[in-house]
Amino acid sequence: MRRALVGCIALAFGCGPIGLFLVMRRMSLMGDAMSHAVLPGAAVGYLLAGLSLPAMSIGGFIAGVSVVLIAGLASRFTELKEDASLAAFYLLSLAAGVLLVTRFGSQVDLIHILFGSVLAVDNAALYLVSTIATLSMLTLAVIYRPLLLESLDPAFLRASGNRGGWYYQIFMLLVVLNLVAGFQALGTLMSVGLMMIPAVSARLWAQSIGYMLLFAIGIALFSGYGGLLLSFHFDLPSGPAIILLAGSIYAVSLLIAPAGGVLGRYLRLRHLER
Repeated sequence: MRRALVGCIALAFGCGPIGLFLVMRRMSLMGDAMSHAVLPGAAVGYLLAGLSLPAMSIGGFIAGVSVVLIAGLASRFTELKEDASLAAFYLLSLAAGVLLVTRFGSQVDLIHILFGSVLAVDNAALYLVSTIATLSMLTLAVIYRPLLLESLDPAFLRASGNRGGWYYQIFMLLVVLNLVAGFQALGTLMSVGLMMIPAVSARLWAQSIGYMLLFAIGIALFSGYGGLLLSFHFDLPSGPAIILLAGSIYAVSLLIAPAGGVLGRYLRLRHLER
């Protein structure tokens, strides 16, 4: 439980800001696509070395980066948009990963890779997750302003002489890295949950980017801690408990959040009518 808690804390600081930038760029479903894209690489790493953290992480990272590059090339040299290319490639990746694991492994192996087990996180996984979270925060601190401008007004960034494409590529690498980190604890299907749900909820509670970042990290921290408590006291699977708690916070945010919830919007309309 202690290792699981430390892993959730690291994931909150790494995935929260990444998820918020995905929301701001209207790429919320990109995280889901990329979480599936790492599956075949992780499956190949597992088949070659068993439940080896380095092998599965390296395989997942290579697969995720490959899908990003291939989808980018497809959108550049064809009429397809990047989201359409990613949709096709992530479905192919998911099918390939499931096929590899079920053909050469077992159903238990498939369940472990798809859904993970945060209570099975060991010291090596903690070092990896913490290193990726630290690297993500430092990198975002360096590229924060141009990445924010590229997310909100890419035309102005290009007109000012900056190459927004580089910041986008760096950001996508961070997305893949954090999904690889989340995959170690929550599996490929649920790792994106801790990245996107707190970020979407934060968008409903604040209007400034700084406060959104704080809310995204805070909600992810509370979801990790509260989900582990629920799993301990009610004998629930930890990963789903964490994601469902984050989803419950999102549901409450839809109703009462002041910046974008139903109640906040109603109060603003009443104020304008007066």
